[in-house]
Amino acid sequence: MQLTETHRPTLDQALEAIRTRAYWSPHAEHPKAYGESAPADGLAAFEALRNTRFELDQPGTDGWTGGEVSPYGPELGIEYPHPDLDVLLPAMRAGMTAWREAGPETRALVCLEILSRINARTHEFAHAVMHTSGQAFMMAFQAGGPHAQDRGLEAVAYAYEEQTRTPAAADWSKPQGKRDPLELRKSFTTAGRGISLLIGCNTFPTWNGYPGLFASLATGNPVLVKPHPRAVLPLALTVRVAREVLAEAGFDPNLVALAVERPGEGIAKTLAVRPEIKIIDYTGSTAFGDWLEANARQAQVHTEKAGVNTVVVDSTDNYKGMLSNLAFSLSLYSGQMCTTPQNLLIPRDGITTDVGPKSYDEVVTDLAASVGGLLGDDARANALLGALVNPDVKARLDAAAGAGEVALPSRKITNPEFPDAVVRTPVIVKLDGARKLWEGADSDAVFLSECFGPVSFAVAVDSTADALELLRRTVRERGAMTVGAYTTSEATERSIEDVCLDESAQLSLNLTGGVYVNQTAAFSDFHGSGGNPAANAALCDGAFVSNRFRVVEVRRQA
Repeated sequence: MQLTETHRPTLDQALEAIRTRAYWSPHAEHPKAYGESAPADGLAAFEALRNTRFELDQPGTDGWTGGEVSPYGPELGIEYPHPDLDVLLPAMRAGMTAWREAGPETRALVCLEILSRINARTHEFAHAVMHTSGQAFMMAFQAGGPHAQDRGLEAVAYAYEEQTRTPAAADWSKPQGKRDPLELRKSFTTAGRGISLLIGCNTFPTWNGYPGLFASLATGNPVLVKPHPRAVLPLALTVRVAREVLAEAGFDPNLVALAVERPGEGIAKTLAVRPEIKIIDYTGSTAFGDWLEANARQAQVHTEKAGVNTVVVDSTDNYKGMLSNLAFSLSLYSGQMCTTPQNLLIPRDGITTDVGPKSYDEVVTDLAASVGGLLGDDARANALLGALVNPDVKARLDAAAGAGEVALPSRKITNPEFPDAVVRTPVIVKLDGARKLWEGADSDAVFLSECFGPVSFAVAVDSTADALELLRRTVRERGAMTVGAYTTSEATERSIEDVCLDESAQLSLNLTGGVYVNQTAAFSDFHGSGGNPAANAALCDGAFVSNRFRVVEVRRQA
């Protein structure tokens, strides 16, 4: 395999991108870029997978399991190998020595070949993501395809950068005055910690999964992929491609393996505390993330959990643009993103705008109208909303309407192509955010908890100052993946920045165009910070990769 000639230029560009933070991507995000026959070929490849056994030829298979049902209705009917962990885990460790000896550059280039082959099958992966996550096709294509591949490549670049920070060898000479100097020849080898466990999520199996997978693989660790039981196929396809590339490159394919659980088995909890597991990457609920951090003591644990994302609305010089931007942010993928805003903190006395002062009620009414206009056409609504990923989301949506006065009721939309899909527009609920309701230590204010899904709370606060204090408490106690704010005041802008810097929250200010608070770009934006309860790691920075390997030194007498 001509890995250096093919992929070294891409690696170099990725390294430059993470240093400059400028826009860059080697993966086309438009479906037409993949060739005229790609759409039909990708759909045919996906359909060919249905109602089959997904063969991987990995050791320790003791049976078959499956049961994925598309949020759009159809059963996928795919069976996956179920692992005997006592056989599979030792087999995974067997390939570590050769993988370590290959060195950081070769590992990085093999990872880039895996990503390249995944990219060539982006249309197939898009259907797999769509029919496991409920994302609309275009979002599944972009977020599940090139954007996820960008995040994987970004992790490889950081892994290479951190591993090559120390030279592979050095001559050491210490003068001893009149005596001969003390001389040593030293070598420094990056060594992976051990088997890495990726616990996949239901909503973004590739986008959230690829950073950890490729960060661990590039730093010398075997990776065991444990997908969410409702979203196996995208990561199973990833494992298959990785195994093929590893074998062709002369390495043990068992460096990447799949662990699919039987219904109700809870294999993630079993795996997480096994001594062979040295690294864990997890995206999902706070409860299980906290459990992993407390109990998987033998492993380096990276978690992305729940948070309460907040937007402070103080003032704006582009009222229409603000409403349009927020409406899209609240609607995209039915709010089923860990970055979707939930709480909109609006002064009850209103805000100043470029079209005159607007009361709290007017802001909420106008936002509801903007969302309604965006989603008024059912075809466009289906393309933006996708489908609710599971019944729990619908239950939260239904319950939210009882939390306060409904400013925008959720409505049911029929998807003519998939009539069994559960498609709902967002609900906006007006709540009182007076300080007395949340400043107490035992406050049970509904807006202090995450309500994952198409639910937003328009919270009336007494002042912008109170909004900032509520923001501070929310991020500190509940965490946030994103914070947004609108203000025309430089002093208020600085105050918002201070809160986010104090509490380690990623901030977007005055977005009124085609960039949204719930979107991040690989190589430039950090997803999460690792500094508040929503996540203990950021995608992606040096800290995300550096503790996946250790540098082992060997000293020899010169």
